[in-house]
Formats: sequence, structure tokens, C-alpha cells
Amino acid sequence: MNTNSFLIATVLLAASMLPLSAKGEPGIELNAQGKALFEAYTMELEKLRKELQATLPSVDKAKRDKFIELRTQWNGLGSVGEGTPPAERKTIEANTERIRTESMALAGQIFSDLDSSLSSDALDSKLMRIAVLTHGTPRGLAEFAQQGPGFKKQLDDFLADEELMRQVLEAGGANGGEYGEMMVVYNRILKASEHARKRGTIFQRLALGMAIQMPFPDAPNGYDKNGIHGIIYRTRGNVDQVKRYLHFEQAHLNKELDPLFHTLNTWHCRFIGNGQYDEEDMAWFRKMLRTYRPDHIRMEDYAWRYIRMIKSDVPYTSTTHDPSLGIPAQEHIALGGICGRRAFLGRLCTRSFGIPSRASTQTGHGAMSHWTPDGWVVCLGAWWSMAWCGPQGGLDFLLDSQARDHDAYQLVRRAQWIGDAYGEPDTSIRPSGYGKGGGFWDSLAFVKKEIIVEQAKVEALELVGGMKLGESDDLIGDEVGEEIEIPEKFKEFIKGEDGSITMPAVGCYSPRKPSDRILFLESWEEGYQLHYTRLGSRPELFKYRVDVPAAGEYELTAEAATVSPNLRMLVRINHDEPQPFDMPYTHGMWKTSEAVKVKLEEGRNTISFTARTPNRGVSIKNWTLKPVK
Repeated sequence: MNTNSFLIATVLLAASMLPLSAKGEPGIELNAQGKALFEAYTMELEKLRKELQATLPSVDKAKRDKFIELRTQWNGLGSVGEGTPPAERKTIEANTERIRTESMALAGQIFSDLDSSLSSDALDSKLMRIAVLTHGTPRGLAEFAQQGPGFKKQLDDFLADEELMRQVLEAGGANGGEYGEMMVVYNRILKASEHARKRGTIFQRLALGMAIQMPFPDAPNGYDKNGIHGIIYRTRGNVDQVKRYLHFEQAHLNKELDPLFHTLNTWHCRFIGNGQYDEEDMAWFRKMLRTYRPDHIRMEDYAWRYIRMIKSDVPYTSTTHDPSLGIPAQEHIALGGICGRRAFLGRLCTRSFGIPSRASTQTGHGAMSHWTPDGWVVCLGAWWSMAWCGPQGGLDFLLDSQARDHDAYQLVRRAQWIGDAYGEPDTSIRPSGYGKGGGFWDSLAFVKKEIIVEQAKVEALELVGGMKLGESDDLIGDEVGEEIEIPEKFKEFIKGEDGSITMPAVGCYSPRKPSDRILFLESWEEGYQLHYTRLGSRPELFKYRVDVPAAGEYELTAEAATVSPNLRMLVRINHDEPQPFDMPYTHGMWKTSEAVKVKLEEGRNTISFTARTPNRGVSIKNWTLKPVK
């Protein structure tokens, strides 16, 4: 045995004797098979790195040295805080802009020099394999494969499937480097779904996205894991990935998800399946919103679509609990809460309809962000620079999400893979170290993202709701509903053979136009409905004129939908004193209220409704008057 072989063997033996678990944590010991696999994966990684380093493109030394010098300056930049003196702040900001500008210009030249090499996929096969071995680590892959032939085969199948490997790596890599575990989850979904087996479809992308994000086949309590190139995604391990996938598959087949759901790529699909709420919560939320606030589903503004429910119907108040109110989503909407609960519910609003969403935690505040066709947006919180998901900074996520939408992002991936081939460290993704550190190639990849975004003139979307509105019930200023034309047939009163009179809620003679308190909505399935909102500048009356053939007592009921208990409205007949009218707690579904007896005069009567503030929202389909026999 020569000296080099002896040193490698010694390192392998020492490392194999260390009990490790998920990518470096104490716990799992390698058996004889695991030690052999660990050695094999290590040798393969070193072999591939040597082969690639001999063929990878060379960089002009002067440009490389200058770029490294600029990166050193960048790494040494101080941070600006509230207490930074004005003169120091000005100097830091000036140096930041200078270094960024010079780095982007130089990186652009380097990428131009290497265009023929980096634009080709000739080396991708080996580069991708190196990326998986680096990210999964020889030790971590051996820990998985040593469990038995079936486990090793699933990992071998993945490493032999370049098309699948590319799809996984282009989506950010398996959470925590758990490529074997990812394949277990993915294969379980494929076994359960014929749709998911058809590559290139939204079903396959969703199945793989869930397996990539949640590669935890048997982890009931969950844990945070590292993603490729240091990107860390917060997730929960108590999700049954197969059940979760099938839930979304059926919802899409039923046309219940967002119209653009089918356009999402695998990376987007990472951020749909995980979350606090289960399949029952999501199915209920979709049905409730179609009944209670269909306008939130039809909103053209994707930044507010679905999630507007948080502003309209989730009070900002102390977080309390009352399981008697229903399943968790029903309970939490009924009670409201502070920022954390509202952020969790916000992700329920979007994910239920297949919109990718993630936490955007901020100091002392819970917020969220989600996908729109125009980019990702932060909701109910401060700017990206104040947000993080685990240790990943909001700015890092924003930059990556913006750059990913462009073909040139493939150059970013190859630069990162080349960094893996040289065994270089990754650029920091933490808020305090945004874009700092990392080896030459990963730093080059980071700057390339900045170049892509600048050249494409990508602009980040404005905040939705902001910190102030994320921590209050303040009006936004656009609460006045859209004025819609309602065909007369949907306003007509209907007289029954039993003498009853059904009054469509939108058949009121006042108001004729919507306000911030009274909205006229097109129902999801058929007809129209009136919505009396939780928020508004002041109470408002809505009135009906109804003719009855004879004076007497009538039972008044409402076909209504509410998302909270204890909603009391007031009803006034002609000039009589108002009397209470209690709306039922319907969990957001249509239900007929208890009857209230009212006295009507022969001929025309005026019936008025309102609610004292503060109140909760209610959607009303019809009122019914039935004579008391």
C-alpha cells in the first residue's frame, strides 16, 4: 500500500467508526456493509473530482485574483444598523455599491470567457453526480443504503437516472441531503398514483417536490434539514406525504385549485405540501371560501388572492383556544389571534389552493410569503431583509427565486456544481452574512444571480399588508366592494304555496351600491349573495320592501354562512324598535337560522338589518318570511 492509499484508508476507518445520524448528528453507526459503501462513495467522489478538475474550464488568473480580492472586500464589509453613525453608514453603503458593481462587471467578463464551456451540458452527468455525493455526503448515503438491498437499489436507481437527478438538483436538491429517503417517499407516491408516474406532468412535479421537501419516511415529529448549497427549508415531518399528495391530486382533478397550479415547476411544488394544517383543514377551507367569500378566490391581484381572508375575517387579538369550535382551521379563524396564528392561517389560505408558500419569520413577528405569477411577495410583515426561514435569509430566497425564472440560471447551477467538484464551501445564506463567504465558484454563482436579476430588470413586489396591517385590524383603504351588475331575476322575491316569501339578500332596495361594510357578491355555483363585513368605518343598514296579503305574525329566517359564533344582528320592521336576530355558527357553509317572529302590516312593509360594531362577517343568500298559522 502506497502512502496516499494508506492515508485515505486511515481517514476512512477513523470516520467510519464515528456514530453519526442525519448528515453528521450522533446516533447511527455504520455496519460492515455501511463501511464498505462509505468507502466506495468516498472513492467515487474523489475520483470524479480529479477527473473533472482535469477537464473543467480554466479562468484567467488575473481576473480570478481580482474577483477573489473583491469578494474579500465584500466579506469584510460592516453591517448597517439603527445605531450606525451617519458618516459610517454612508461609507459602508458607498463601498457596498462599489464592490457589487465591480464584482458584477468582472463576473460578467468571466462568464463570457467561459460561455462555450458553461453553456454546454457535456459535463453535467459527472457534475450532477458530484453534487449529489457532496450534498448527501458519502457517510449519509452509506447510512441509508446499509439498511438493506431494497434501500440501496432505490439510491442506485436515482444515481442512474440522469433525467430525475437533474430535476431534483434543479429544484434545489433533497432536503438535508436525504436522497435515499427522498426516493422512498417518491416511490411510495408513485405506487399510490398512476398520474404521478407520468413524467413532465404537474402530478409528477408535485410528487417529486413533496418528496424533495419532506424526505422523512418515518419521522413522526419532524426536524429541520439542510438543502443543497446550504439552503435550509423549514418543514414538518408529521405529514403523510402520500396522503398529502393524493389530496392535492384529487383537488386538481376536481378543478378546486388555482387556475395556474398546473404551470408550477418542481421547485415551486416544494412549498405546497408541508404545513401545520392537514387535509381536512385544507378541503374545508376551499369549500368554505367558495361559499363564504367567493370574491377572494376571483381576485385578479394574486398578492391578495385567497389570503385576503386573513384581513377580512381573522381578528387581530390575543391567541386563545376552543376546540369545540371545530377542526383547527375552523377554530383558529373563529377566534383570531396575533401575528403567528395569522401567518399560519395565511399559508393555509394559499397552500389550500396549491399556491407555494413559506414562513417569513421576523424578529418578534410572524409573517409569510407566497408565489404569484409576478414573483414572490411578503404578506403581513416587513421587507425581505427582515425575514428568514430557519437560517436562510429573506434576501437570499428573494434573489434565488427571481433568478430562477430565467434560462441563464442554468449557468448558476453549473458554477455551483463546479464548486462542489473543487470541494469549495458555499456562500452564506444567513441574513447577517448575505452573499458573503464561499469559494470562488459558488461566489461567482451568487454574483451571477445578481447579474440575471439586474439585466432582466426584475423588481421585487411591494409588501402586502405590511407590518402595521399584519399586527392590527386597520382598514387598508380598498375595502369597498366591486360594483357588479346583478340580473333582475336574481333579485325577485318568490312566493310559495304555503304563503312564504323568499327574499334574495341582494334584492334590497338600499343600498344600491357596495360599501366597505356591505358587499354584493356573485356566488360560486349560482346566483348572488350579500356579505356584511367584519371591518368597516361604521354600521350600515340594508333594507327590503315586501308586500304581504294580510297583517299578522311571520317567522323570519336567513340562509347564511358564518365563520364565527355569537354573531347577533338587528332587525327592524317598519318603525318598530329593532330586535335581535342571531346568526348561526355555520363553519362557513350555508345553513338556515333559527326563526324570529316579526309582525307585519297588510300591504307594504320595510325590513331593515344591521349589526353593532364590533361584529363578525356574514354572507346571506336569502331571507324567508313564513306566516305563523
